Amino acid sequence: MNQDIWRVTQILTAESPASAMKLRAEVRAVPGKGLDGDRYFSSTGTFSPTRPSPDFEITFIEQEQIEAFARESRVPFTSLHARRNIVTEGVRVNSLVGIEFYVGKVRIRGIRLCEPCNHLAKISFPETLEGLVHKGGLRAQVLSEGLIRVGDAIRVIA
Repeated sequence: MNQDIWRVTQILTAESPASAMKLRAEVRAVPGKGLDGDRYFSSTGTFSPTRPSPDFEITFIEQEQIEAFARESRVPFTSLHARRNIVTEGVRVNSLVGIEFYVGKVRIRGIRLCEPCNHLAKISFPETLEGLVHKGGLRAQVLSEGLIRVGDAIRVIA
């Protein structure tokens, strides 16, 4: 894969589990917390653990997977429905499990796949449960503080 075309196309956060995802031009990432303004940053997310857990700090999903799922399922699924924080272009986020990488100047570690769940199916479309298996994104940990902006490059640490 050519890392020259790996980039952030959208940033989304929600203040609470019931809040709609909001598009943002930039967001501050904080180690041990996640993205400022997001429900998991304040430990109010639907699946917020009782103790902070690195795999709840930031999530990624591929724009290509969102579009393919919408096309194949014929449902009007968008990044707002996916409820992931960072929408990417050009990178297979599954390949980043166990890998450290940069989003702009922020260092991130891929932790595990972010599979679709019953909650996502309830608040969006039932088809997500089957249609997004192994395509639902990446859970990751923020390793350094900084701003993530739409258009930022994504690059694996050599």
